[in-house]
Amino acid sequence: MKFEIESIGTVYNKRKEVVDDFWGDTISEIRLHDHLPEEALDGIETFSHAEVLFVFDKVTDPIVWGSVHPRGNTNWPKVGIFVQRKKNRPNLIGATICEIVKREGRSLWVKMLDAIDETPVIDIKPVWQGFLPKKEVKEPKWSKELMTDYWK
Repeated sequence: MKFEIESIGTVYNKRKEVVDDFWGDTISEIRLHDHLPEEALDGIETFSHAEVLFVFDKVTDPIVWGSVHPRGNTNWPKVGIFVQRKKNRPNLIGATICEIVKREGRSLWVKMLDAIDETPVIDIKPVWQGFLPKKEVKEPKWSKELMTDYWK
């Protein structure tokens, strides 16, 4: 099945290049497109976090559907595309839970959004405790190692 998705806004920040790590101090402005009313963000500032869905529109690497070592690190096991959160993935959709910094008009500023400057945003959702996992989140050791410098 094919479908179309229209972006609702654009990310603006200091990150100009596709780099995997050191996102921790990144503050991004998500600016809604002019044809959308700024009221679409009314109330977002009452939440601490938002989940931002965006498009990896600058990815040129091919999607590898089979198992590969994450980031090419042979110390980590080969895993399939749906076991990784890499940018070159089916449909090129990224999703990150970000801390809300502030909202002004049609702009929302967030911390720790791992999307580079001028990335198209396709949705913004407030984070509700009720939608978070009810049980402890389990993950393998390699995924924690991969994230060591990600948010620094």
